[in-house]
Amino acid sequence: MSDYRGEDSNAVEESGPDDETLALAHTLFEAARQGESGMLRSYLNAGAPATLTNAAGDSLLMLAAYHGHAETVQLLLHHGADANASNDRGQTPLAGAAFKGYTDVARVLVDAGADPDAGTPSARAAAQMFARSDILALLE
Repeated sequence: MSDYRGEDSNAVEESGPDDETLALAHTLFEAARQGESGMLRSYLNAGAPATLTNAAGDSLLMLAAYHGHAETVQLLLHHGADANASNDRGQTPLAGAAFKGYTDVARVLVDAGADPDAGTPSARAAAQMFARSDILALLE
């Protein structure tokens, strides 16, 4: 089978995502922030990437972890999200959970292999800075 490419295949202008794609991304990021696991599950099962990031490098997992949604974090991990993916500022989902004091989220991330010493600041450093003794114990 041959690979047909039209005459103008190299002349396609590079452009950003269309409005429909941007709206979908916004919906997915908001679902992660709000812990809307059912909605996210539907999109993930339909092929939406669990590794989607926004302009700041925040992944769906980062947003779910930072906002304290352990079930959503578990769902995203199940669909291939990276427990150690950092955003553009070097922050990891585990550090976000430690900063906010979400022990249940931290436990899910640690169980998935999140590195407590990755990122800037690391989850361990954040837990120490904010006296999150439950999370510190979990990271030991």
